[in-house]
Amino acid sequence: MASLQRAVKEFHSERNRLEKELERVDAALSALSSLNSRGRGRRRAAGRRTVRPPRHVSAAARRRITTSQGSP
Repeated sequence: MASLQRAVKEFHSERNRLEKELERVDAALSALSSLNSRGRGRRRAAGRRTVRPPRHVSAAARRRITTSQGSP
């Protein structure tokens, strides 16, 4: 009977160990999923710059800018 109780105790401790390991795996999967999600968690690699298309400003907008800056 003592050997049966020892086996049950070992199974309980193994189950607890596996539960903790599953929690770590779940946390890792969650972190990886957030990196792969759209918009959130995405970060550029250090040193890389995104290339933006040139901005076009209308002639009317340039006149308003010039006027607001006080230039003739």
